[in-house]
Amino acid sequence: MTTPSPRIDLLLTGRYLLSASTQDSVIENAGIAIAGDTIAAVGSTDDLVRLYPGARRLHEAYGLIMPGLINTHTHAAMTCFRGLADDLPLMIWLEDHIFPIEAQLTGEMVYHAALLSLAEMIKSGTTSFCDMYLFAGDVARATEKAGMRGWIGEVLYDFPSPSYGELENGFTYVREMFDHYKKNPLITITCDPHSVYTCSPDLLTRIGEMADEQGSMYVIHLSENQAEVDTCRQRYGCSPVNHLKNLGLLHERTLADHCVVLDDAEIDLLAGHRVKVSHCVESNMKLASGTAPVVKMLDRGITLSIGTDGSASNNDVDMFSEMNSVAKVHKVACMDPTVMNAETTLHAATLGGAAALRVEEAIGSIAIGKKADVIVLNLHQPHLTPIYNVPSHLVYAARGADVIHSFINGRQVMHNRQLLTIDENDILARMSRMSREIQQFRGQSRS
Repeated sequence: MTTPSPRIDLLLTGRYLLSASTQDSVIENAGIAIAGDTIAAVGSTDDLVRLYPGARRLHEAYGLIMPGLINTHTHAAMTCFRGLADDLPLMIWLEDHIFPIEAQLTGEMVYHAALLSLAEMIKSGTTSFCDMYLFAGDVARATEKAGMRGWIGEVLYDFPSPSYGELENGFTYVREMFDHYKKNPLITITCDPHSVYTCSPDLLTRIGEMADEQGSMYVIHLSENQAEVDTCRQRYGCSPVNHLKNLGLLHERTLADHCVVLDDAEIDLLAGHRVKVSHCVESNMKLASGTAPVVKMLDRGITLSIGTDGSASNNDVDMFSEMNSVAKVHKVACMDPTVMNAETTLHAATLGGAAALRVEEAIGSIAIGKKADVIVLNLHQPHLTPIYNVPSHLVYAARGADVIHSFINGRQVMHNRQLLTIDENDILARMSRMSREIQQFRGQSRS
């Protein structure tokens, strides 16, 4: 007796299928069969049509089907601050401009600002993101609305938060989020201390204990610039990496964002403790934080992923743009055109991101049994013609605007660049009104 084939909801076919991040994973005239939230079959278009003759089909004659991109460091709701305080050093930008205005945000404002970022992410090919910010419950609410896959955490600090008030309330808030989303297929809650310079050792340790209890990721800004390192040395007599090591907080569930200022011994520490790294090159460049030693990290076997950071310090969440910058910056930093090649960079934005979030068995590449998180690009464009090497095109020539379809967990969330789960026009209108409120906040904070 043969096992019956699953009911196929869609055959997605195109000119090329890129199942991983390498040129040898490209199949011409191919696609996938989607059953529910899962990839049920991968193969040539002819074979898929023959196997599933009655299935609904979406075919793009010039389409490239590939894994959705994974953005491992965002502050989604900071879209509402895009362009507000540019061309400033990190600490001045943060303490004199961002923190004072954030103090006046509300959960409803964060919800709508997060929707704007999610719209931008979907339209530029991102299907999963890892977010740390204020009012995380409202970020999660927006994520559910958009149908995105998200790792979401409420940032905790030593000082009161505009989200939850006193710190003890913050722990209650996070526990409630864990309880609320524990069975959600798309939303995973994380434990997120802001940084070593805004969290005491006791707070860092307490958040770590909660992460251990929940088996969750421990997400933290780490060694983002020299000022952070100097502050940590003054307070604790060691670097931020060693500070976390001394507290027992370097482990396989630690996702360290930025990691710009590291020496070789610290890179070895991160590697030895299997810490994951989110590299945010455009934010690091814009804030003049420095160039993270990612080539050395890769040489030591560290799991490297890519993040955009927030739209106030980037100023977008386009992962295609981020990949382009990642590949080029490290070539000139190392004076070696062979480092951070296209396949390495694309891996960091797909399966590397999945591995950083410890879900590489479920997403990050296209394979039977994995979740159907896939995007389709239109290759029939001047800047994408001719095509000799697909990963090279994706890193050096493609743009977020080339994405025409997006599927997350088997559900189509964008068709022909039209968002299907959220109202783009309404989001833009709301954000236009919100920007006027934020300008008023800015005036009040300066007076």
